[in-house]
Amino acid sequence: MNTSAKKKVSVATVWLDGCSGCHMSLLDIDERLLELAASIEIVYGPFVDTKVFPEQVDLTLVEGSVSSEDDLAKIKKVREHTRVLVAMGDCAVTGNVPSLRNPFGTDKILRHIYLPNAPTEIVPRLLPSVLPVHQVVPVDIYLPGCPPSADVLYTALVELLAGRTPDMKDVTRFGK
Repeated sequence: MNTSAKKKVSVATVWLDGCSGCHMSLLDIDERLLELAASIEIVYGPFVDTKVFPEQVDLTLVEGSVSSEDDLAKIKKVREHTRVLVAMGDCAVTGNVPSLRNPFGTDKILRHIYLPNAPTEIVPRLLPSVLPVHQVVPVDIYLPGCPPSADVLYTALVELLAGRTPDMKDVTRFGK
């Protein structure tokens, strides 16, 4: 994903079932976002007004696990229209906190939360189990952490923009 050409790399961010901590870490890149802005164009995500995922995106960062029919449809569409898909954070990589409901079953969870009757129109229909992204679609890069630190996200983005696969084995949740 070399940015030596004048065209900016299109970047999307997607938020599935998670807490938004990964997106907050992305914002914690702080002034380094200005450096990245010279090479990228954010085309979709909670930070932009676009409501429809674009036809083709160079790089998509996905936060959260797949826990509802809405998440499932969204991640399939995202994968179909993305060149490089990054699972950002432990929910996307392993299922993490949202998957804690798996041993109890969807019906029991819904009954416990929405006594006496679970809504059927506002709440997306839950899948039988919460899944990490790679169990639904192919993932190209994994960035674990809850959330991954701003340094981890920045390092990965710089490497990807330079056309390299990030080697994150020496980067911890707390930076280098």
